[in-house]
Amino acid sequence: MKPVSATILNQLWLDFDAREDRLREVVAERLAQNPPPQLDDAVVASYFFAFRQQTLTAAVAEISYHATSGIKNPPPGSLLEECSATAAGIDPFDASERIGLLHIAFPLKMLLQPDGHLTSVDLLHTAASAVIFDMYENMDARLLRLEIPERVLRTFPGPAHGPHGLRQLTGFAPDQPAFGTILKPTAGITPDDVEFLVGQAAPNPLFMFIKEDENLYPNLDYSPVAERTRRAMAAIERAREQRGGLGLIFAPHITGAPHEILDSVHAALDAGATGLMFSETFAGGIVRMVREATKERAQPPALYGHNAGIGVKTRGIWREVIDFLARLDGIDFRQTAPLKSGAPFIRPYGAEWLASEQALSQPLPGINPTMITRAGGLDQGNIGLNLADVAARGLTPNVLFLAGSAINSVKNEAGKADPRVGAAAMQEAVEVYRSGELAGVPLEEYVPALKDVAARRGLAALKRALAQRYPA
Repeated sequence: MKPVSATILNQLWLDFDAREDRLREVVAERLAQNPPPQLDDAVVASYFFAFRQQTLTAAVAEISYHATSGIKNPPPGSLLEECSATAAGIDPFDASERIGLLHIAFPLKMLLQPDGHLTSVDLLHTAASAVIFDMYENMDARLLRLEIPERVLRTFPGPAHGPHGLRQLTGFAPDQPAFGTILKPTAGITPDDVEFLVGQAAPNPLFMFIKEDENLYPNLDYSPVAERTRRAMAAIERAREQRGGLGLIFAPHITGAPHEILDSVHAALDAGATGLMFSETFAGGIVRMVREATKERAQPPALYGHNAGIGVKTRGIWREVIDFLARLDGIDFRQTAPLKSGAPFIRPYGAEWLASEQALSQPLPGINPTMITRAGGLDQGNIGLNLADVAARGLTPNVLFLAGSAINSVKNEAGKADPRVGAAAMQEAVEVYRSGELAGVPLEEYVPALKDVAARRGLAALKRALAQRYPA
């Protein structure tokens, strides 16, 4: 085989994450000095562009032509002009004016339905259109943020419950850490298996939430979602007395073609489901449809918007924009990532992580917050770090700690995966955090220090879990 040249290899080894870190630093500094305008008659979209030839100023006409009215120089005072995008601010990074920030005002005249609402699908169809991401002229493009007038913002449903409502629903106090877990194995399981797995976790009052995995589909001949749900809810009911009055939300996975979704939703809810999980990244408009279809129920389901695959979108649209729209559409739970030592396991991290959690929790008029779900490598070795972080930031009421393999894959003395051992180990790790013994321990020293505490106190489950999760 012909070797790949050093020049090409250097291009292929581009560190996308490092570049994004630098871009975020520059954008944050410039937007702090010169934020985009908030207009009452338009949605303002903010972009980063790097063009091959054209300037930021010239791009405004191209975007207006392709993304709005499809006409150049519309007649003054005409409906065409009212439906054409206009410049709302330009911030070039250098004298060429080919790289920098561009704010575009997309008029509500072309967007709003008769009752004054619009949808996230239409917003992205317009603000993240072909002229933004598909044109060869655009060497790089990012949709950074959306400014939506308050009167339009209030037309979105938002989460049915939000963190406060979910805690009221389940009896979890505002300062009580709320945990969730994920069924493992994730596929190839029957209703019998689901009942057994839920039954293993349900007696533990640590848990507010149990969900299926995105790899488990609803319409399987050997594992239909209605039967899985009935069996799961039966297991939860049997554990009622052991939970000390605390409720437990179960969310089966709902997916499929649009015409199949509501049948699966109603089948799961009629079988007793209190939550629903969607692979929201690849289901544009589905969450809003379900939120609207179930909002009149005495207890609407808590919606988990799983964001597996979101990285496909975040190469062009910043994550906080996607999470912001998911919140507007009605998602009650949304995954970010856990704080941990060493290199990040999954995205987001750093400034992107902070921006995403802010988008999910910041006050919005008429819209509930979304419950931040720290997941993806959350385990007994970093739960103390995460509890301390959310407490310091005042986010404890807004956060669910979701652990999958750290609960369901920890092996007992017989060498078999045992969720009871994983859950007990998590409880012991929480108690170590509450004791304050490891307060102030640096991030990179936390796991060794926790191992020492587990050994000294004889915390058998925690010792076992840490030995398996951190063998080195």
